[in-house]
Amino acid sequence: MLGHRKLSSGFTAGGGPLEAGLPQPGPLSLLSLVKVALETHPGWINVASLHSSGRRKNASGPLRVAEPMAFRATPGRTPPVPGPGPGVPLASFPSPQPPMAGPEGVEEEDEEEPAEIHLCVLWSSGYLGIAYYDTSDSTIHFMPDAPDHESLKLLQRVLDEINPQSVVTSAKQDEAMTRFLGKLASQEHGEPKRPEIILLPSVDFGPEISKQRLLSGNYSFISESMTATEKILFLSSIIPFDCVLTVRALGGLLKFLSRRRIGVELEDYNVRVPILGFKKFVLTHLVSIDQDTYSVLQIFKSESHPSVYKIASGLKEGLSLFGILNRCRCKWGQKLLRLWFTRPTKEVRELNSRLDVIQFFLMPQNLDMAQMLHRLLSHIKNVPLILKRMKLSHTKVSDWQVLYKTVYSALGLRDACRSLPQSIQLFQDIAQEFSDDLHHIASLIGKVVNFEESLAENRFTVLPNIDPEIDAKKRRLMGLPSFLTEVAQKELENLDSRIPSCSVIYIPLIGFLLSIPRLPFMVEASDFEIEGLDFMFLSEDKLHYRSTRTKELDALLGDLHCEIRDQETLLMYQLQCQVLARASVLTRVLDLASRLDVLLALASAARDYGYSRPHYSPCTHGVRIKNGRHPLMELCARTFVPNSTDCGGDQGRVKVITGPNSSGKSIYLKQVGLITFMALVGSFVPAEEAEIGVIDAIFTRIHSCESISLGLSTFMIDLNQVAKAVNNATEHSLVLIDEFGKGTNSVDGLALLAAVLRHWLALGPSCPHIFVATNFLSLVQLQLLPPGPLVQYLTMETCEDGNDLVFFYQLCQGVASASHASHTAAQAGLPDPLIARGKEVSDLIRSGEPIKPMNELLRRNQMENCQALVEKFLKLDLEDPTLDLDVFISQEVLPAATTIL
Repeated sequence: MLGHRKLSSGFTAGGGPLEAGLPQPGPLSLLSLVKVALETHPGWINVASLHSSGRRKNASGPLRVAEPMAFRATPGRTPPVPGPGPGVPLASFPSPQPPMAGPEGVEEEDEEEPAEIHLCVLWSSGYLGIAYYDTSDSTIHFMPDAPDHESLKLLQRVLDEINPQSVVTSAKQDEAMTRFLGKLASQEHGEPKRPEIILLPSVDFGPEISKQRLLSGNYSFISESMTATEKILFLSSIIPFDCVLTVRALGGLLKFLSRRRIGVELEDYNVRVPILGFKKFVLTHLVSIDQDTYSVLQIFKSESHPSVYKIASGLKEGLSLFGILNRCRCKWGQKLLRLWFTRPTKEVRELNSRLDVIQFFLMPQNLDMAQMLHRLLSHIKNVPLILKRMKLSHTKVSDWQVLYKTVYSALGLRDACRSLPQSIQLFQDIAQEFSDDLHHIASLIGKVVNFEESLAENRFTVLPNIDPEIDAKKRRLMGLPSFLTEVAQKELENLDSRIPSCSVIYIPLIGFLLSIPRLPFMVEASDFEIEGLDFMFLSEDKLHYRSTRTKELDALLGDLHCEIRDQETLLMYQLQCQVLARASVLTRVLDLASRLDVLLALASAARDYGYSRPHYSPCTHGVRIKNGRHPLMELCARTFVPNSTDCGGDQGRVKVITGPNSSGKSIYLKQVGLITFMALVGSFVPAEEAEIGVIDAIFTRIHSCESISLGLSTFMIDLNQVAKAVNNATEHSLVLIDEFGKGTNSVDGLALLAAVLRHWLALGPSCPHIFVATNFLSLVQLQLLPPGPLVQYLTMETCEDGNDLVFFYQLCQGVASASHASHTAAQAGLPDPLIARGKEVSDLIRSGEPIKPMNELLRRNQMENCQALVEKFLKLDLEDPTLDLDVFISQEVLPAATTIL
């Protein structure tokens, strides 16, 4: 009795050749071929079964695979198309996936892999060369040679912004870079994901070898028809070959990518790392903002996702400025908005170009156009990921559909922008740069790809009338069921009369076989032999043979399915080449579409929240805000009182704000910072008017960002934040300080605050624009700051109504008379006796009188001590001769007298 082995395809085949005593059917066993065929081409098994009575029977034996492409042919019946058609038993066909009718279907977008950034940096003679590779869009970004101090502040800013996975540099470095890399590699706190430091030999960064490496690269955005000279000219228009450090950094980065094979680790060695473009970035016009400022101003705020399925996968955006302004419809728009937030700029031309688009869409007559553009932008998908898959020949069926919809949506954006004012640069760029190449790509995909059949078969298929040879083979394949029925009938006539039925089947990679049921007398392997037939294998009580007719069918028809698949794959490759040759226009589409998406999102927020356009004055210092509002607080409070700000010129550069607790000092500081920040990213602002001068940095000391991993005390963290402002703030910087000095002794804290402010005041007109909120009223009462026009004292207006304190939340000139902490304590729910005692002690300290215990509390303690002493005396037995009253008086009465008298 033959043993049985269950295969993954659902076959039950006999044991190996040695076990069954059967001859070896070639170097690769037949059972292995069956397994490969079913795993590679599931569902393409054609069965024609015929019983000895001459009646055709639906073959539902072990060779039927649960796939929608299985054929069932019945004599006298039209061969069915793939899928359960009329008259076909539903049991013979599993439910296929719902087809996708062209570009109108709903595609599933794959989840993106976590992006990795690999940075290459060189520093020499005071200049910095930087290039990095981003796996999310397979693009190399480079920064032209830029001057940097020996402390490498510019490099540190780049690292903070892009957060690279690895930092590649030359093993031959000067002392400044060596110290910086050593400090970066030894970071144990503050940055849990510190980058990997990779040192390559200095020869890999040679100028000439780096240049040759760049020019000899295989880039998909460069046409293969370009000559070597044309390629050099093309790359010279993108890469600044006169920036030696940048060229060397690019060459070293290419060497690292080819050595590490980033993203193609599992591919063949001849597959190179895909590079879809080069992009330049600069940091010279950016406004410096550190991570503490982003956190305390709630520009970004990450929270754990509430879904149990996403707790481990990541975070979601909480109540933050980015959260309320992020109304982007495509992921690349969200990515660009986050990039703008991390790169606030002081480039007035760029800021005004953003505001022009927002102002255009805020006009009531343009609302419908904005909504239509937003709908089109929702179809702009992850084009770089698709191009990367095309470069690696990993394209999926859904990728073609996503690309088709993206390109047609881009054409819709182009047509819409051509009807808009061309005086706005963004509309002009979209109208001109969305070229006819997009229409060519969309036309090719629409005329070649059969979306419905591709989705049903989960592979690339082409429409009819594209290739006559493919059409002919598909017609022959579709006619196989009826043809195989006739062949099965002829085979049955020549078989033994004891065989009740037979089937002729077709298996890709194996060919045509004759299948008959296993009869009771077929026990041993020798019983399987039938004259004129070559036994192949046993599968679930079905014997499979090659006959003369099946061999003729193999020679006549061949492996139709594999041939069709190969030819369609060749067409797919040709289509991919056409798309990759136009990758540059697709990349530009993504850049401009994401920019339009961001500005539409900002316009939508400005319309809903009543924001106004800020104005930029390069000749003005500081900021002027009329009736500004906190963009987050006004959404949470029932009413919000706006406040104005004026810190321009040389008057009042240091504003000392006092006022009771909970009067709105901290909100005001954050409001000034957020309005300034929003203006510096090109957004409308929550104010009636706003004039923004030259601002090069925003520093804050508002909240203590405590962390156990930092290993620092709360006060030490506060000192670090203030030290950063003292050491880096310029006359164009905005500094926001709230309650500095409260983390230590009040005298020491007051002294430190006064010392910091006097240091800045000593700079005169070069003093930064400083807003200080404090409850140290002694700062004013003791006149610790020098008088002069640079200092301005402000307070939050309040009014005492009996025992109640009314907050107006309005900023006005003056100094607060008291902190009114008792009112705040009452609002917090502290017991009235505690509040009264605290107020009494505060008054005694303020008047310089000694602090005495409360009389009522003292009398209560005396009474309790007297009662305890009397109870002890009454328990004594005075008639006891052993009682020693002297001992009782010395041990009980005298110690208690000190607390009673």
